[in-house]
Amino acid sequence: MAKVANPEQYAQSTEAKGTLKYKERGRWLLFGLPWTFTKYEIRDNDFTIIKGFFTVRENDCYMYKISDVEITRSFLQRLAGLSTIVLYTSDVTDRTIVMKNIKHGKEIKDFLLQASESARLRRRTVSMQNIGFGAGDIHDVDDVDDLSGHIDN
Repeated sequence: MAKVANPEQYAQSTEAKGTLKYKERGRWLLFGLPWTFTKYEIRDNDFTIIKGFFTVRENDCYMYKISDVEITRSFLQRLAGLSTIVLYTSDVTDRTIVMKNIKHGKEIKDFLLQASESARLRRRTVSMQNIGFGAGDIHDVDDVDDLSGHIDN
């Protein structure tokens, strides 16, 4: 890790992320060995992905931006005790975050769902995506639709 220029500011920003709840690595499906260069840090208010060996890329997603979490387990993953977790977010960088071949998948998925809902309530943030409108349902405000989809004038 690089030298910290302002330790006090770094300590404050780390404290704002919350306490570290889970630290996981992406794994090879073969025997579940953690020989990949992808790490996940899950905190109370923040989700961080650290990827790379020579060039390291660190990407953060606030917990309140996670709107849904999905878990899947293939047959080979079940044999190795691994899972794939997909996070659907409103983050600009990554709309979907895929955590492939993770141990303790169900536990992490449940924590992410709870923590994201708690973070939204703390911030008083409401997810407004996809509330009752499809692409064909958008009309002018003055128009009134009947159930058949025709516009009444």
